[in-house]
Amino acid sequence: MVRKLAVAAMMLALPFAGQASAQEAPADDGSLTLEAIAAVVNDRPISFTDVRDRARMLLLSLGGQQPSPEQVQQITGQALEQLIDERLQLEKASEFELEISKEEIDGAVEGMAAQSGLTGADLKSQLLAAGIDPSSLEEQMRAELAWNRVMSGLYGSRIRISDNQVDDQIEQLRLAAKKTQYRISEIFLFAPDPETRTQAEEAARSIVEQLKAGADFRIAAQRLSSAPTAATGGDMGWVSASDLPPELVPAIESAAGPGLLEPITVDNGVYILYIQNKREPAEATTKVDLIRLITSDATDENLKAAMERITSCDDVQTVANTTQGLRAQPLEDINIEELGPEGKSLVESAEIGKPTDIFAVSGGLGTMYVCRREEGAEALPSREDLKNSLKGRELNMISERELRNLRRDATIIYR
Repeated sequence: MVRKLAVAAMMLALPFAGQASAQEAPADDGSLTLEAIAAVVNDRPISFTDVRDRARMLLLSLGGQQPSPEQVQQITGQALEQLIDERLQLEKASEFELEISKEEIDGAVEGMAAQSGLTGADLKSQLLAAGIDPSSLEEQMRAELAWNRVMSGLYGSRIRISDNQVDDQIEQLRLAAKKTQYRISEIFLFAPDPETRTQAEEAARSIVEQLKAGADFRIAAQRLSSAPTAATGGDMGWVSASDLPPELVPAIESAAGPGLLEPITVDNGVYILYIQNKREPAEATTKVDLIRLITSDATDENLKAAMERITSCDDVQTVANTTQGLRAQPLEDINIEELGPEGKSLVESAEIGKPTDIFAVSGGLGTMYVCRREEGAEALPSREDLKNSLKGRELNMISERELRNLRRDATIIYR
């Protein structure tokens, strides 16, 4: 989702009492105190307490070191923009009387915690120990689930990916395979003007510190990035220099090797990039269609008996279905390199339509029938995978546009 960084970090130093931007809030003893307001979204306030809790939660959720007060302050602008987005998303969901159940929210919290090797209860305990109300996390999950459901309901069934679009994507991949490519993950902090870019640069430095301290890049991208790739943990896939914004190319091409780059400021924000790998122009490979035939029996008698009944790949599934202890597993359009040295050797030695030598598998024995072998094939994803990827990308773009429209039409007052 697109977020705009606000000038909020410096406001944390202001005293709460006596400010014009204050609201009454219940104190622990039930009396009313004044709490400073960071922003008002369509007449609904967001307090500085909300912002500080979200900033600390964002940094804690990355799995790095305990954030310092300076790091928390650096990321408050991003935290405020997230809270604004969530208010707008929940308002939109309310138009459809959409309700997200507690069970769904708990499941989302569990999923988020699992990314750091924790349970949902562990994560909530960590937040409480850091003085953060877990309801902040639950509200974030509620907004995320509601927004995804609204967007899928409104536009998911309308998106049609044509064969021509898939053909164009395949051609682009073929051209890219002839160039040096980089596997890159990104975090993008949207900041369209000089003032908010300063805020974004501070937030980027704080995020990089957390990443260097062991935070998970995928989680950071999911929680903080404004780019569409946030949904995939920031993964841009394999890209060539021509696929990237020109401002990023020098830093990527001059990198000594895989690793995290320092933040890169561009006209509309700040990038944090992680280079996972680099490959030179791809060489042709061998693609195969296989059917694995596996028996749980430790001896080879049943497997050999079944193989004697099989005359072609068309027979494998039928024989497996009618023989106790046997199962067949189709493997289509496999790059032979993915089979490992031993598997590759077995497949290369077998004739088309015939089985490989018998080999050991976990808990039994197996063979592979080679149903197709294509020498010099291009290492491209399947058409179905490309179609799903294009549909997901288009839905993300629509979601970004809808959120920008909500922001444009909303009344947002920064204090």
